[in-house]
Order: sequence, then C-alpha cells, then structure tokens
Amino acid sequence: MTGKERYEHIEIPDRLSGVIQEAVQRGRIQKRKMKWLRGSSTLVAACAAVMITVNVPSVAMALSDVPVIGSIVKVLQVGSGGERTDGVSVTTTVQENTLNIHFTIDGEQTESAPAYTVDHKEAPNRLIFTFNGVRNLDVDKLKKDIASLSNVKDIYNNVILDDSAVQFVVELKDNIDYSVSEYQQPGYIQLKLFGAAKKDKAHEVFFVRSQEMELGESLAIIDEQYAGDGSSVIKTKNGKYIVAMGGFASRSEAEELLHKLSAREDYSEPLQVDSWMSNENPE
Repeated sequence: MTGKERYEHIEIPDRLSGVIQEAVQRGRIQKRKMKWLRGSSTLVAACAAVMITVNVPSVAMALSDVPVIGSIVKVLQVGSGGERTDGVSVTTTVQENTLNIHFTIDGEQTESAPAYTVDHKEAPNRLIFTFNGVRNLDVDKLKKDIASLSNVKDIYNNVILDDSAVQFVVELKDNIDYSVSEYQQPGYIQLKLFGAAKKDKAHEVFFVRSQEMELGESLAIIDEQYAGDGSSVIKTKNGKYIVAMGGFASRSEAEELLHKLSAREDYSEPLQVDSWMSNENPE
C-alpha cells in the first residue's frame, strides 16, 4: 500500500468536526481572555500611576491649586522637563508661597519651558534649578522674589561652565516641602512651598568636600570635575562656597568615597571628609 493509499484509508472519528470546532472555540475564548488581561494590566498600571501621584502629599497639594493660565505638563519634585531652546530670558513673579518662573524670547512669552532639571539635596535642605538654552537671567529680581517667600532661607546662583545655561539654588527652611509644576501655552515653572507633612529630626550628614572659596570659575571647574559623583555647590556659614559629594549616614562611607576619588588620575584638588547637621550649612 502506498503512502497515499494509507492516508486515504485513515479512519476519521465521527466527532472530528465537533472536536475541531470546540478547539477553535476554546482558542477564541483564550485569545479574548489574553486581550482583556493585557488591557486590564495597562489600565491597572495607569490607575496605579495616578493613585501613586495623588497619594504623594506634595503632588496632591500642588494639584489642588493649579492656575487657570496654561495647561499643566507635569508635577515633580526631582527630575527634568521642558524643550530645547536658545536665547531665552528668565524672569520671576511671586504670590504668597508660590514662585512663577517665566520665559521669553524677544519679549514674547514662550509656548513651553526650556529644558530644565530640578534636584534636591539635604544639609541644608535645598533645591537646585538648572535651565538650558537660557542667555539672560535677572538675578537681582530672582533673589528679591525668592527671598520674599516666607519659607525660603537663602538664594544664590551658581557659576557653571556653560554660557547657555543658568543654575540657582533655593535653600528652604526646616520641614518645608515643595512641588514643582511645569506648564505650557504659555510655558512657565511654578514652585510651591508648604509645611512638610512629616517633621524630620536634624541629623549628622557626612560629605567629601573641597576647601571653601569664592563663587567663580575655579569652583565651577571642581563642580564639573565631580559632577558624575553627585557633586553640588553649598554656601558656607562664612558666605563662601564649597563643592561637596555624598550626604552619607556614616563617616566610613564618606572616607570610602574619598579613597576612590583620591586614587583617580584627575584628582588634584585636596578634598576632605567633613560633617554637619542636616539643617545647617558647613563651616
């Protein structure tokens, strides 16, 4: 018997057609279940993201009082946003404990905020704003406006090695929380300050730091050299500035970082381990 003949003589079960239909039906049901599950997962993830956002007290507080002008893009505490621009001028306005940072080109308000980053550091409690694609910053008005906020302890601008970017630091008083909101059409950034829901107890924080010096290019070079190590510029109690890395809970952690930094080929500036309280400025 040839293969063809054996094939033609295979006995076909009486229920084969029904079995095939049942299998096809089961496949369709399983496919619908998987599609529903994928959709549900996406929906759950989206809902979770919204719930997480709303459950952050500072974010919820910020969203409870959004301005009428412009549409909100995002609310954050640490992160980045905005769009690539050039030649932007920065000015500010204040209202109670809210600072609005506006952006213009040739006198016209921009549709979106320029590319920016917001970072938060402790010891002392401070925010670091960096705006790129910016050529003009009214420093005197910025300092005057921010200083008028009752929850702000100090404000200073940093010198950075990029003439198309500006950076300034806002030191907050103890147990002050904040939110940063980005808006578009027009583009601006809004900083809201309010009392923290949880009161933090002051504690000792350990750093690797530079010598104190005047604000200027030398300080900016050190800051840029250790930018990948999380460096930041801090104002001292003497009114000068240092570059500091770390923010550790123990001296041994800071000493370990210093050991690594001093072993690098680019190490030149004498650094040292130091500590101060989380609500104070360094000596």
